[in-house]
Amino acid sequence: MLTLTPTAFDPKTETQGRRLAVAEVMCAAFTAAYPDDPPLVAAREAHSMTHETPGEQATHLVVWDGARALAWGRLDYSLTENLHLAHARLLVRPEARRRGLGREVAGALKAQARSLGRDLLTFMTAERAPAGAPFARTLGAEAALPMRRSQLVLGDVSPELLRGWTARPGGEPYALHLWEDLPEAYLARMADLVMVMNTAPRGDIEMDDWTVTPEMLRSWEKQLAEDGEKRLTAVVEDTRTGELVGFSEVFWTPDRAALVYQGGTAVRPSARGHGLGKWLKAAVLLRLPEFAPGARFVRTSNAEENAAMLGINTALGFLPWDSQTEWKLSLA
Repeated sequence: MLTLTPTAFDPKTETQGRRLAVAEVMCAAFTAAYPDDPPLVAAREAHSMTHETPGEQATHLVVWDGARALAWGRLDYSLTENLHLAHARLLVRPEARRRGLGREVAGALKAQARSLGRDLLTFMTAERAPAGAPFARTLGAEAALPMRRSQLVLGDVSPELLRGWTARPGGEPYALHLWEDLPEAYLARMADLVMVMNTAPRGDIEMDDWTVTPEMLRSWEKQLAEDGEKRLTAVVEDTRTGELVGFSEVFWTPDRAALVYQGGTAVRPSARGHGLGKWLKAAVLLRLPEFAPGARFVRTSNAEENAAMLGINTALGFLPWDSQTEWKLSLA
């Protein structure tokens, strides 16, 4: 019998069959929004729900129709910082929409967030899932950060441009590293560097800087390995001090080989103005044929207000592909 009541779901203690049933909601929603993309892999999505990052927590809610999951919601939140905040996800099977399931799950997520002492929810919507933005408004959410998702066709990239961006002046103090696994000797420095992402635009979202630890980096590496996903990280080191001053990372999975996803790119404010961002991005692209055989596209997301990064991406040949919005919903 169909029930509209979301129930708690703990991926770590549930059966694989139940995890797969929830993962099928994710896969179906993704295919509906992005029918031309390689489909998500249900087994990977099911396993990814069991991942745990030190200092962070996730809770899940599911609407069931017998053994079939119809809707899924998730809250992610830190146990040590930004204790007022939680990030929400909510998906409904395409064929089960317009039955009030989204409203039921949203209400349960809000109640759960309040029970955790959180008074602010954030979540994302995408242009290619057009029901998301109107639904966000019915919840009373405010658009907080407009985002542009861009795509680069790798076959259209200028080799001359990449060579120009990676040509460096003789005698400069900067050295480039390309890593698939983070070396232990650099781990603490890398954690410190990743926190430069705190300088990225946040729009109107009230949140404090977040902390990245070496333990978190190793946890994320372990999660990637378990999911069969590869990461390539380009890093620039200031050889005068050993400080890492910039990085750029991409992600790729062999069974979805056509797509490469751009992760974070950041340069310390003290090292900006030396072309390091261009160097990092170009170095990654030059390595892609070896790192990601079969890749045809790179996708990236940037805040519309991040003019510097959008300028680099546009110069490389990235074109607008989709728009996203990060929303905030006050529970106070």
